[in-house]
Amino acid sequence: MIRVVLVAHEPLASALKVVAAHAFPECAEGVIAVDIPAADSQERAYQRVRDALSPEAETLILTDAFGATPCHAATAAADGVRARVVAGVNVPMLWRVLCYRTESLDTLVARAIDGGARGLMQVSVARPQNQPTRTLAHDQVVHHHQ
Repeated sequence: MIRVVLVAHEPLASALKVVAAHAFPECAEGVIAVDIPAADSQERAYQRVRDALSPEAETLILTDAFGATPCHAATAAADGVRARVVAGVNVPMLWRVLCYRTESLDTLVARAIDGGARGLMQVSVARPQNQPTRTLAHDQVVHHHQ
C-alpha cells in the first residue's frame, strides 16, 4: 500500500488528515500530516518532510501550493526516495488517493491529479437582479389597442 504524506502550511495538513479520517477512517490510518509553520526556514521544512518519509516505502506526497515552501521542501526530500510529489491538494484529490492506495505509484499520481481537477466546479449561478423590466415603446402589452 502506498504511503500518503500531506505537506502544507500549518494547519492545513492536519486539517486534511482529519477530513480523511472523517470520510474514510479505515483508509486514513497511514496518512501522515506534516504542517510547516510560517516561521520555519527552508532547511527546517525540508527536515520535517524528510523525517516523515521512509526510504523503503513508496510514498505519494501531496502539497498545498506549487512554488511555496512546503512544495519546495517536499520536492527536495523526495529526491532519491521512491516518492512522487503532487501540488494543489484538495479534498476530492485526497479522497481519490485514499480509495486507490493499492494501485501503483504512477497510477495513483494520475488518479490524484484527475480527482483534484474533477473536484473543481461552479455549483451556483449569479442571482438575477431585482430590477423591474422595462417595456419597449412598441410593446403590445402596453399598447393593447393595436
